Amino acid sequence: MLIWHSGTVDLVGACRAFVHVSERGSFTVGAAAARMAQSVASRRVAALERHLGQRLLERSSRAATLTPFGRDMLPLAADLVRLADRLEHEAEAARHRPLRLAVPATCPTGALARLIADARGNGLLLDPRPAAPEERAGLVKSRQVRAALLALPPAEASWTVPLGLAVAHGPRRGPAGTESGEGPMYLDTLRPGRADRDRRPRRVWLQAEDDVPHVRDCLVRLRDAVGLRPTQLALASGLAAAAADVLSHGDALLCSPAQAGQLGLHWRPLGELAAGLARGYALAAADEADAVRIRESCAAGIARCLGADADAAAADADAAADAGVAR
Repeated sequence: MLIWHSGTVDLVGACRAFVHVSERGSFTVGAAAARMAQSVASRRVAALERHLGQRLLERSSRAATLTPFGRDMLPLAADLVRLADRLEHEAEAARHRPLRLAVPATCPTGALARLIADARGNGLLLDPRPAAPEERAGLVKSRQVRAALLALPPAEASWTVPLGLAVAHGPRRGPAGTESGEGPMYLDTLRPGRADRDRRPRRVWLQAEDDVPHVRDCLVRLRDAVGLRPTQLALASGLAAAAADVLSHGDALLCSPAQAGQLGLHWRPLGELAAGLARGYALAAADEADAVRIRESCAAGIARCLGADADAAAADADAAADAGVAR
């Protein structure tokens, strides 16, 4: 129940008693309609009269009738009660309205389900909305979502996800059970040879999530440096189709270790990049209070959805703050 005190008067409660009593012409019936004891209704109307400086009701043993001053005040008192009731209704609805969070489309359904469940356990109703990197930035800027996980260079990020190449076949067994083919995969091994003249060269598929400058531009430079054809680095129209080409054509898919595992592929780091390649993410929110709630309730769950290191998320938080990103 909303209580608005003006001095020593519960103004909303007093107006509520006044409205119900005046509409029914009885303190007994009006108090029951207002869900309060008759003695409480009587005290509240008396307090309102003292506060306003005039009598609102004429009392008798059988009825309560409006005074001229009471007739003037009744519409305003009724408006105040209606506004108070509306405020309570809207506040209740807002408390139960999910917080929409734009997330990468690469987040697995199971991990998102756990994120939602964990957030509920912490009193936060979360509604993840998968979207591409550029779309996520636009959604939070236009306030169509309350927060988003933005794609940033790893140095500016709170969560980092290593990237490498997923291929169809794992390490080959050598003599005496030893394995060969382990370790990094080098892009120059995809360079077409004379035997490949009559068939399309093997490709590296780039997902929409990695079609961002700090990932794409690095791969383009590497492609050109090792002598691959421009068409050998291609943007995938969908994850399933790209994975199918990995399985059927010997292509490679740029992805995280977690994604490779989900697809049943074998993940290997890029050999030419000693420092590695990674996705970076930071939390942006229109309201800093939302960012704080998400960080406190969901940091580990977000790391799990991204395939990132949860410990690294905490370690990188200060760097993201210095970069001016509202997480």
